[in-house]
Amino acid sequence: MKVTNYLLGYKNLFIIQDPNMFSFSLDSVLLPNFVTLPKHCKKIMDIGCGNAPIPLILSTKTKAPIIGVEIQKEVYNLASESIKLNNLEHQIEIINSDINELYKKYEPCSFDVITCNPPFFKYQKDSNINNSDYKTIARHEVKLNLKQLMTIAKYLLNNNGVIAVVHRPERLVDIIEQMRENNIEPKKIRFVYPHEDKPANILLIEGRKNGLPGLKILPPLYSHTKDGNYTEEIKKMFENN
Repeated sequence: MKVTNYLLGYKNLFIIQDPNMFSFSLDSVLLPNFVTLPKHCKKIMDIGCGNAPIPLILSTKTKAPIIGVEIQKEVYNLASESIKLNNLEHQIEIINSDINELYKKYEPCSFDVITCNPPFFKYQKDSNINNSDYKTIARHEVKLNLKQLMTIAKYLLNNNGVIAVVHRPERLVDIIEQMRENNIEPKKIRFVYPHEDKPANILLIEGRKNGLPGLKILPPLYSHTKDGNYTEEIKKMFENN
């Protein structure tokens, strides 16, 4: 069953969702507000775009063409419908593809920016997985793991291009290892906390292809106040919409 909603606080953007599939979350708002978008950005790719929340939000911040890649056909269809609903076909293109096929579709060094909200959990035969294929693929590294992500990023990014990822703090070392194996230098990190007296539950990290060493740890971001409302900093992410 498909439903059409406002894209969280973005009052001029709509998104089509299916409650039976994996719905987008605050992660998809944090990442496009974290990534560095060059002034003369020519092309952006969002890998594993789901029903396209990140491409939609990025379209409010840049005029650059955006490619969203989604492997699941049914989810790809939702993303395509969302793009049409918002009349953004001139800027955003959604493709139904496995990332391993991107080598055939694009030349090396084709993108300035890559974003990704990847599956968070390593997949093993005894993993406690969801019976829904949609949710399993969204949550577990069945179709996309960190090694694959950073390898394709190395191929697709221009020299000095950036990749920004939203993940879980416990995977920080894995992410940095895979970045550096692929000549991507970690440049900035921000930890996100549900509120002030809880440990971080979200990691935002950006790396630069062939970048010079020099990592910035940004101030902590608290997503909610103790009474459960969004903090002022989170609310400001919606203000220009």
